[in-house]
Formats: sequence, C-alpha cells, structure tokens
Amino acid sequence: MPDNAEIIKTAIDDFREIQRYMFLAKEENASKTYAELKEKYISLKALLNVLGVDLTDIDKIKER
Repeated sequence: MPDNAEIIKTAIDDFREIQRYMFLAKEENASKTYAELKEKYISLKALLNVLGVDLTDIDKIKER
C-alpha cells in the first residue's frame, strides 16, 4: 500500500498534467473536453487539500 508521500506525489503530478490539458482544451475551444478535465481537476484539488498540500504555487487554473 502506498504511503502518504507517494499518494501526494502522484496526485500533484496528475494535478499538473490535468492543468496542462485544461489550458490546451481552452486554447482549442474544446469546451466539452475542458468540462470533463475540470471534473478531474476539482477531484484532485479536493484530495490535495485533504492531504494538506498548499496549492498556492501549483494551481495555475484557480477555478472552483
């Protein structure tokens, strides 16, 4: 079973990747894709908050 550090690292990596895809989707005007990515973004953001990760520097989207 992964420890907290591994879970946090994976979640941060996924969070950054989702944000990159969100920027691309927005740039390409892919609204359906953006909406799906936003769902994952919100879930990862919630998980990271629960784990106590400060998102100030890594959250480039800053959406709710």
